[in-house]
Amino acid sequence: MTSKTLSGVIAAVATPIDEASAPDLKRATDLARHLLDNGCNGLNVLGSTGEATSFARDERMAVMDAYKKNGLPLDRLMVGTGAASISDAIALTRHAADLGFAGALVLPPFYYKGVPDDGLVNYIDALVKATEASALPIYLYHYPQLTGIPWHVALIQRLRATFPGRIVGLKDSSGDMAFARSAAAVASDFAVFPSTEACLIEAKGGAFAGCISATANLNSDLCQRAWAAGDNSALEAAVAIRKLFDGRPLVPGVKTLLSHIHNDPALARVRPPLAAISTADRQAILGGYDAIRAQQAA
Repeated sequence: MTSKTLSGVIAAVATPIDEASAPDLKRATDLARHLLDNGCNGLNVLGSTGEATSFARDERMAVMDAYKKNGLPLDRLMVGTGAASISDAIALTRHAADLGFAGALVLPPFYYKGVPDDGLVNYIDALVKATEASALPIYLYHYPQLTGIPWHVALIQRLRATFPGRIVGLKDSSGDMAFARSAAAVASDFAVFPSTEACLIEAKGGAFAGCISATANLNSDLCQRAWAAGDNSALEAAVAIRKLFDGRPLVPGVKTLLSHIHNDPALARVRPPLAAISTADRQAILGGYDAIRAQQAA
């Protein structure tokens, strides 16, 4: 098990879907390799953008296996292993550890709301014990708008004290930068990744470990210029691409633009309950993207 620290531009990579509505493993690994070769320091596999909670446990394991089988650098990848069922979360987290992923990104168990911190500590305790041999790093996934359960700062502190060396970071998809900064202040070695590339210049200055962004599927080259060189022009273009999705369905929109960028209609497929975006949204996203890219090339 690697102890390499993840940082920089991390795409919350989409999971391509085949005609039978199962994960398209060939396209998934091809997309991952493309992103790693074009600006991404790492990838978050099977997160929200990856539609993880829409897949069965065996399907999620098959995606993990495909990344391993195809020789992708697992020391640059964290993988989503959280689930409402503790047995599923244990199995997924143990599988990630056995394969050699760099970390597990863990949603809280999201069905029951208002659960006590003790229950969440017990949940993490089960994952820690299941991966004790590998000491797999655990990243908390804070997305209260969808889960209804926050990894709040006092709970983060308790988890780090209870499981020394295992709770290494957090992905913050709340959009609350004040919370992200409070979480980052927990400890100098606690790696916080806001979900927007807009933070990259601030992150480069040491405030955060980087970003984990859905739209880094689409603008990773620009994000890397901002991260590596502090290029404000590149960051402005990257953020402009992200803003194309304001008020629009994010995951179907990202996959629609991926299909345009890679000239592959299959990349636009989503799994129910998600659905394709409207024609008007598609035209706005694709037209906006092409205009931003043309301006960058001029």
